[in-house]
Amino acid sequence: MKVTDKKSARFLTIEDWTKEIPSLVAIFSAKNGGVSSGAFSSLNLGLHVKDLPEDVISNRRILAEELDAPAANFIWADQIHGADIRKVTHNECGAGTLLFENAIPETDGLWTVERNVFLALCFADCVPLFFAEPDSGFAGAAHAGWKGTVLNIAGAMVHEAEMAGTDLSKLKCYIGPSIGSCCYEVDDFVINKVKNCLGENEHKSFIKKTDLTYSLDLKEVNKQLLINAGILESNISISSLCTSCEDDLFFSHRRDQGKTGRMAAVIGWRN
Repeated sequence: MKVTDKKSARFLTIEDWTKEIPSLVAIFSAKNGGVSSGAFSSLNLGLHVKDLPEDVISNRRILAEELDAPAANFIWADQIHGADIRKVTHNECGAGTLLFENAIPETDGLWTVERNVFLALCFADCVPLFFAEPDSGFAGAAHAGWKGTVLNIAGAMVHEAEMAGTDLSKLKCYIGPSIGSCCYEVDDFVINKVKNCLGENEHKSFIKKTDLTYSLDLKEVNKQLLINAGILESNISISSLCTSCEDDLFFSHRRDQGKTGRMAAVIGWRN
C-alpha cells in the first residue's frame, strides 16, 4: 500500500493483488474524505465510537461508492478482541451496516466463498489481516489486536481456509497498516503471552526497552503465526505503514488517547 498524497488519500489498495487478482476487492480506508467532525474527522467508519450515526452511515456510503458495491452487500462484525471466526454468505449481507446492534456478534474474523459479499472490519491500531485464494474463492479478513494475535486468529483463519478446500500453497495473506514497533510499547504480561503463542525460540518480534517495557512488532508476530500455520513466506506481504506515526492518514487509538474514529478493512469478490 503506497501513498503519494497523505492529506487527501481516502482508500489504500494492495497493489500486487489488484494486478494479479482483478476480480478481488481489498482495501484499507484512511481517515480522509468523510463527513464526520471533531475527534472523528473525517472518514470514521465505526458505529460504536460515539460519533453521530448519520455521519458514519454517510461515510459508509462513501466507502460503498468507492468500491462500486451496494452498501447492503457489506457485512460488519461486533469485534471483541477475540479469535472467533464466522463464515458468512449472502444471507448475512447488510449485517451491522446501518445499526451496530445488527452486526455479526462477538466475531473478529469473517470469510466467504461467495461473490458480491463484502467483509468489513474496523481498525485503529490493531492489525488487519487479509486472505485471498482465487481458485477456491476464499476471501477472509481478521482483526488482530494483541489479544487476538496471541490467541492466534491468524492461524485460525488459515485453518478455516484449509477446511474450505483452499490449497494453502496458493493462499495469499496481507498484513495491513497497524501500529508499528516504533510506537507500540507493552509490558511483561503481554510479552509472556507473545512468547507462549510463538514458542521460546521465536523472539525477534520484540525488543526490551526498559526493565518494565518492550517494543512489540505485532505485524511480525502475525507473520510468524501465518508461517507456522502453513503459509508460504513468499505469499505473505506486509504494509510498512504505522497507524500511530501517520497522523495525516490514520486514526490511532493509542496516539489519540482513545477518542478517535475507525478505519475499515474490506475484502470481497466481484462478479
